[in-house]
Amino acid sequence: MNLQSLETKIDELIKISENLVAENKTLRQNRAELMSERDTLLEKNALACSRIEDMIARLKSMEISL
Repeated sequence: MNLQSLETKIDELIKISENLVAENKTLRQNRAELMSERDTLLEKNALACSRIEDMIARLKSMEISL
C-alpha cells in the first residue's frame, strides 16, 4: 500500500467519523425532544385520568341521590 492510498483511506475515515459525530448529535437532540414530549403526554394523560375519575365519582353520587 503506497502513501497516497493510505492518505486517501485516512481522509475517508475522518469524513466517516465526522458524519457519525454529527449524526450522533442529531440523534441525541431528537431523543431529548422526544423524552420531553413523552413527559408532557404523560402529564396530560394523568390529568385526563383524574378528570375522568372525578366525573365517575360525581355520576355515582348523582345516581345514589336519585
